[in-house]
Amino acid sequence: MRISTMVTAIATVLALSASPQLRAQDAGEGAETDARTAAEASEPKLVIAISVDQFSADLFSEYRSHFTGGLKRLSEGAVFPSAYQSHAATETCPGHATILTGVHPGRAGIIANRWFDLSAVREDKRIYCAEDESIAGSSSRNYTASVTHLLVPTLGDRMKSANGAARNVAVSGKDRAALMMGGRNLDAIYWWGGEGFTSLAGSALSAAAQRINTGIATEIANGAPAMTPPAFCASRTSSIKVNEEFAVGDYSFARPANEPRFYRISPYIDAATLSMAAAMVDEQGLGRDDVTDMLSIGLSATDYVGHAFGTQGLEMCLQMAALDTALGEFFDLLDAKGIDYSVMLTADHGGHDLPERLKLQALPDAARADEALEPKALSERVRAKLDFAWEGPIIYGDGPFGDMYVTRDMDDAQRAAAKTAAIEILRGSDQVAAVVTGEELGKMDMPKGQVQNWTLKERARASYHPDRSGDFVVMLKSGITPIPNPGMGYVATHGSPWDYDRRVPLLFWRAGMTGFEQPNAVMTVDIAPTLAAMADVSYEEGAFDGRCLDLDSGAGNSCD
Repeated sequence: MRISTMVTAIATVLALSASPQLRAQDAGEGAETDARTAAEASEPKLVIAISVDQFSADLFSEYRSHFTGGLKRLSEGAVFPSAYQSHAATETCPGHATILTGVHPGRAGIIANRWFDLSAVREDKRIYCAEDESIAGSSSRNYTASVTHLLVPTLGDRMKSANGAARNVAVSGKDRAALMMGGRNLDAIYWWGGEGFTSLAGSALSAAAQRINTGIATEIANGAPAMTPPAFCASRTSSIKVNEEFAVGDYSFARPANEPRFYRISPYIDAATLSMAAAMVDEQGLGRDDVTDMLSIGLSATDYVGHAFGTQGLEMCLQMAALDTALGEFFDLLDAKGIDYSVMLTADHGGHDLPERLKLQALPDAARADEALEPKALSERVRAKLDFAWEGPIIYGDGPFGDMYVTRDMDDAQRAAAKTAAIEILRGSDQVAAVVTGEELGKMDMPKGQVQNWTLKERARASYHPDRSGDFVVMLKSGITPIPNPGMGYVATHGSPWDYDRRVPLLFWRAGMTGFEQPNAVMTVDIAPTLAAMADVSYEEGAFDGRCLDLDSGAGNSCD
């Protein structure tokens, strides 16, 4: 199947969701709105914020010359190829929390995808960033999705507070992306729920959402043949053996019938998400009155593909081509409706390829993390060093890096001894770049200045929250993949403090704007104040950790 055919199949579902009344209205408004330029208009009628999960600056650079669709269009606007998710915990939830709040994860309270609350009465001490753990029976894997842990408002929340007629809509392939970009005050929110899109507990699916899900169900039931790769993917096609059980690098996303998991870990999920977003434009009437509306879109396929297959094989090449095509068709649909819209596109974090391929591509030091760094193994090593007997877990963590917590069941002296022993062991590892304690981070101010030059401590400080962060933070050396034992669907990842995970593209586009490229470093916390100025949304002093970026390449200033 060709990529364009895939996108058109989903778009056919979308066409059925628009009401005849809205389509007729669009046709009458198109000629007038198409003639407007950004210079002639005031604030846009619709602000669209797109996050492409795991879309690193490296991927953007690698494939930029091949883009012919939506990403090419955005590349003709204001381009910041070196935007930074400034913090150390470069995961999905913290990254999305920065984009439309304008504050670092530590201030937003979203320090990781999962953190630990050792005082929790439930057996599972992990807290998922988008769960409401107050609901009986909740766990970090089986939860009711909620934005309760986000401590600050999003731009959409601010727009709704300023004018209740403004609409705030979020759509994503992941609940945490939709919630962290959308916020609390939403008119509609949808994310992928396994076999179709779902919403908040107790919320009924709208008519348009049901029609989109019906079309997706048909797509899943029918399956699909392998995609036909563009010519530029040929050089990226090579089978890489991960272990004795499987290889990656040459898969073309053939989908067996009735297999939703093959649909999710593929370019199809982005096309479906954009179809749902466009359906919400129609159903919610976004961009059709004098109030500026907000539409947040989280595109998750790049992350799913990156984890399952790495960033440098045929799979990612197909994903980049499909993403470009799907975005192009989405923008074409908006153009046909005559909506005056602006677009921002960035990523929640970057990503790194699997070490088995990196070793073949001039990075011989690439390696998988030592199993001895895993919290369970680390606990045993700490136990052997203590001068007192202790049964049960000692160190809690979500993997061989990031926030780690010492059991609260020990007394203060015992906890101090266990913590000292753990840090001593970790600092002796040739895979560990740094270990920073919570006490050290708590004494630091939030870092400022040139983000690309921040120290590892400063990067960790941007992720630190005193009530949620660990007793210490472990940062692995560059090139170390924190997956000791890869499996099907999980061969590569992100989460490090290094630029391949921190640096992402940042693109702004609006019809009629004069494009420019600014290669110097900016931050994703700059997005919210920039879009607030664009939408004429006022905010209190100190509301954001970032700054407004002037998108007027001439004498004017879009931040004024």
